Amino acid sequence: MKKTITLLMLIAVMIVSACSSSGDGGKNTNKETASPTSSGNATNAPESTEDVLSGTKPQLRQLQPFDRFDPNTYFTAGFLEEKTGYKTTYDMLPEELPNEKLNLLMSNREKYDIMRLTKEQFFTLAEAGALEPLNDLIDKYGSNLKAGIEDTTWSAATIDGKIYAIPQGGTGIYASSSLVIRKDWLEELQLQVPTNRDELYTVLKAIKDKKGVIPFTGTGQVSVIPEIASTFGIANTLTNNAWLEVDGGVIHQAEHPRMKEYLTFMNKLYKEGLLDSEWPINTSSVAIERFTSGQSAMMSLAWWSAPSVVNALKKNFPDADFVTLPFLKDEQGVSTIGVNTGITYFMAIPKWSVNKEHAMNYMNLKLEKDLFKEIVIGQEGVHHKFEDGKYFPILPAFDDLNNASYYLTGVDESVYASYWQARVRKDPILFNYFEELQQLAEGLFVIDRLSNAPPIASISEHSQKLTKFSNDTYLQFIAGTASLDTFDSYLAKWKADGGDAMNKDANAWFSTQK
Repeated sequence: MKKTITLLMLIAVMIVSACSSSGDGGKNTNKETASPTSSGNATNAPESTEDVLSGTKPQLRQLQPFDRFDPNTYFTAGFLEEKTGYKTTYDMLPEELPNEKLNLLMSNREKYDIMRLTKEQFFTLAEAGALEPLNDLIDKYGSNLKAGIEDTTWSAATIDGKIYAIPQGGTGIYASSSLVIRKDWLEELQLQVPTNRDELYTVLKAIKDKKGVIPFTGTGQVSVIPEIASTFGIANTLTNNAWLEVDGGVIHQAEHPRMKEYLTFMNKLYKEGLLDSEWPINTSSVAIERFTSGQSAMMSLAWWSAPSVVNALKKNFPDADFVTLPFLKDEQGVSTIGVNTGITYFMAIPKWSVNKEHAMNYMNLKLEKDLFKEIVIGQEGVHHKFEDGKYFPILPAFDDLNNASYYLTGVDESVYASYWQARVRKDPILFNYFEELQQLAEGLFVIDRLSNAPPIASISEHSQKLTKFSNDTYLQFIAGTASLDTFDSYLAKWKADGGDAMNKDANAWFSTQK
């Protein structure tokens, strides 16, 4: 916490110092680097859009998150330069300690025009005063952005009435994972696919007694398993950081009145040998390996991992197969799935950019209807085809677009989900599992109530450390290395270390949404 505050102060001081040195007392934060292509403060932008954007287009510089390819030589980079006329240079943050590097770049007023930020990064820089308010720029140069992005999405990037970034929404509401179990073993043991928690316990116990394998494997990265927690009314997500609506307000999942009951059930499974004994230290790769090597009967499978799991299982056991469990019902016979519909990235412009108008124009051009479609799924008849109301990839040409989403700076929410699904259809295994998962999930979604909330200071400050604290503690409760008699002490510490502050601020925001 102290480190975060220090970084904020450093960035803020550097900004103020630079502004003061311009000789105008900080009133014009861009005077020092003003140019014919920059309007200074957005509120003083010229009336004529054509005047600002006329002449030679400047080369833009964009800061991106880490990835394992060269964005400057990739197909989409050249395509965008050809279609928009803007040559853009892409820099990446490092894989390790990206936030520290970002804060250093900002304190040095590095000359970027666009930055693709996580929610935490966005709020840190907005709070430090490093980001340009975009309201006027959007009004003048962002007609496509305004048309394509929903009001609820804009609210996530709005602080005190000012928009500080272009928020990039996700791909729609989808189920991410479900429990899968060896179908051939169920048939061998004459067991039915479980549909509720009690039936699940019976099946796991029978597998342990009769097959001698690990009934259920998983990873220590996830202590609150969505497919099981939902049977206790805890509609969480894989992030283990859900906010749920209860009695007209919101609570964090840590405060859910049945969280201790969920942990008690998981501890029972662990003590009886129905969970992988190394669950707390397993990585996702280890859990997948145990399932595909025949050491375990059941796991939670995310749709994006389906091809690797199916292929590995078939390689090891050609006659093996698994079945996807329906989402388990609670005591009232109701199934639910927690989902987060929040923002994936925030596209911000630093206050000191000399190309603010061009940066906004560039992002706006990419949401022009035909260009946006071609960025995402390429040319019809070359990269994709349209059949039965759906988009399908044409291989191998579609592989040119594997990293295309890296270049998006906002999406047209009315069409993006349908375009994006073409990527799922690249692999028959992936497509079939994804489709099956969504059919099972239809009508069961419970949306995280803070999905589209703007950055909330206390949550940005405390959420990461409290999520880790909870996950570590829950794993101890499950494995029995900590007594569940101390659950109240854990919760009291969670509240004292920032949970109460998060709850108060979350409810203050939520009350304005009714």
